[in-house]
Amino acid sequence: MEAYKKQFIDFLIDNGALRFGEFTLRSGRISPYFINTGEFRKVSAVYGLGRFYAAKIRDQFKPDEYDVIFGPAYKGISLSLATGIALLNDFGIDKECSYDRKEAKDHGDAKAFVGAVPESGRKWLVLDDVFTTGETKEEAVKKIIAVAKVEYPAVVIAVDRMEMGEDGTSAIREFEKKYRIPVHAIVTVREIIDCLSDDRKISGFSTVHKPKMEAYLTLYGVK
Repeated sequence: MEAYKKQFIDFLIDNGALRFGEFTLRSGRISPYFINTGEFRKVSAVYGLGRFYAAKIRDQFKPDEYDVIFGPAYKGISLSLATGIALLNDFGIDKECSYDRKEAKDHGDAKAFVGAVPESGRKWLVLDDVFTTGETKEEAVKKIIAVAKVEYPAVVIAVDRMEMGEDGTSAIREFEKKYRIPVHAIVTVREIIDCLSDDRKISGFSTVHKPKMEAYLTLYGVK
């Protein structure tokens, strides 16, 4: 496993963004683990997260392959801004940022988007924290399409949960096929399991949490 992946997993744990227990997901599934980038409270942590995304984007895309960094509200707001700032500070890449409004305004600036507004032909890079069934990403894409036909180089996420979608195949593959938008993850849940299996980072992980995560993947994971 690449060093940056291990560093990212450590970063999630150190900031309380990777938790273990029993969590009801938006899909209704009961998960033994949960990844929540909303746990990043200090500015240094939010910026650190943005730096991981920025490094992934820099390695994956040329600067002219995207125009806008978009994060779906609410979590995506700070994510898009932190990533945009990190791209500028770390790599000298200056891009536009945007996020959507959950609720429409009936006064002042009533646009559905804050920052960059969808315009035909522009390239929007969509950011989010995890990919479970892809509902949040679908909603964001539909909202953008309703304004203008933009291009999508990719969706970039922190963690691929490696779960099945409605047709029993990979939820990510379903999304990519439906919208023709590739999805890139910094790490997968399998890489998280493998990285933590030696119990050095989380005592007892291999005997307590790993069996539950493996059982969940057996039930809902990509076969």
